[in-house]
Amino acid sequence: MNKYAYVIGIGLQNTLVYRVNFLFRACFGLIPLMATIFLWRAIFEGKTGDTVAAYSLAEMISYYLVVTIVDALTAVTDDDWQIAADIRDGQISQFLLKPIDYLRYRFCLFLSGRFIYTSIAFVPVTLFILFQAEYFVLPADAATLGLFLISVALTALLQFLISYTMALLAFWILEISTFIFILFALEHLAGGHLFPLDLLPPAFGQVLAFTPFPYQMYFPVSIYLGKTAGPELWQGLIIQLFWVTAAYLLARWVWRRGIRRYAAVGG
Repeated sequence: MNKYAYVIGIGLQNTLVYRVNFLFRACFGLIPLMATIFLWRAIFEGKTGDTVAAYSLAEMISYYLVVTIVDALTAVTDDDWQIAADIRDGQISQFLLKPIDYLRYRFCLFLSGRFIYTSIAFVPVTLFILFQAEYFVLPADAATLGLFLISVALTALLQFLISYTMALLAFWILEISTFIFILFALEHLAGGHLFPLDLLPPAFGQVLAFTPFPYQMYFPVSIYLGKTAGPELWQGLIIQLFWVTAAYLLARWVWRRGIRRYAAVGG
């Protein structure tokens, strides 16, 4: 474990180089969030009732605020591009000759990147939430908060493993950017980044519930807001854990198949 702790330390040092970029990314990322909040305020002002699909205005705004928090904690930024570049440029050869697991190595770098980004984004995001404090809903109790944090941890694992597996396509395909953009679009549309998935017709929601996408964002946020509770919550956690396990096994399988095709020329 010492070598992976060392990797985390190196990752923290390397990531700190981009601290100003992270600060600007966090600050400018609040602009579309503000536009979304203004949009939903206008929608609620134009309605005769107080709710939209069982969401009050405070709950709807809180949904997007919590999405911002979860995204800061779990989003994969450049890891998939770096993995593909390692494979394409032959840099991955060094890991085949050393007693270090590449998946664990990349996961350590992912953790260090998330830690630095979250630390830098903490101040602007917190100030923005305080600015919207009258609309920010707190979890119902400590148990709900604890289950939310467990789901967020599983979300981080799922996001990383899916992106890692997608990046391994570089063993077969020279340029994987198209697949990464398709995955990014699916995660935002079917994952709940753009809107709560329970706004969709029930049939669509039932189909999406058995895909990994809702468990990359919507599910932990719904736990926080109390929209998912009781047996449905435990069923969702089991399904989320299933997808994490399936993504891990798939990542290992794709790696083994990819290594058989891998060839590096030159020194």
